[in-house]
Amino acid sequence: MASKTIIDVRTPAEFQGGHVAGSINIPLQEVQARLAEIKAMKQPIILCCASGARSGSAASFLKGAGVDCENGGGWMEVNYSIQLENAKTP
Repeated sequence: MASKTIIDVRTPAEFQGGHVAGSINIPLQEVQARLAEIKAMKQPIILCCASGARSGSAASFLKGAGVDCENGGGWMEVNYSIQLENAKTP
């Protein structure tokens, strides 16, 4: 997961309260308007939010637009997965 682009679709205030290191904050309401920017990012893309609901909506929209992405769920779950993956890497 560490080699994938991570987009956090929470609000900027939520993002500032804690986020996955290296993730990019693009609030859900901006995803459609920033589609070209997102398509230019390294794929696959992992989307996250607080619980997985907003990132699920974003993932559905982006997949429909041809973006290789998946809903990672809550940002803390994504962060934990990355830490586990990094711990396994020698």
